[in-house]
Amino acid sequence: MNKIAQKFGNSLQTFVHDEEGAQIIEYALIVAVVSLVLIVAIKTALTGSGGAFTQWLEKVKACLGVTGGTGTCT
Repeated sequence: MNKIAQKFGNSLQTFVHDEEGAQIIEYALIVAVVSLVLIVAIKTALTGSGGAFTQWLEKVKACLGVTGGTGTCT
């Protein structure tokens, strides 16, 4: 029983001192933050006032004759 506890203790100490896992978590957090910034930037660019996606929707509305379409059908 003592050997099992000693092996477990050694494994636990090795796990605590292993820094490779911490680096992976740091990289994952960096990727997550960069992804969120990109998502917000792209969403703003596409759907913000005068954004490309908003302009395209206005053209489609104008071509279909939907009320509220302010673009021109070209």
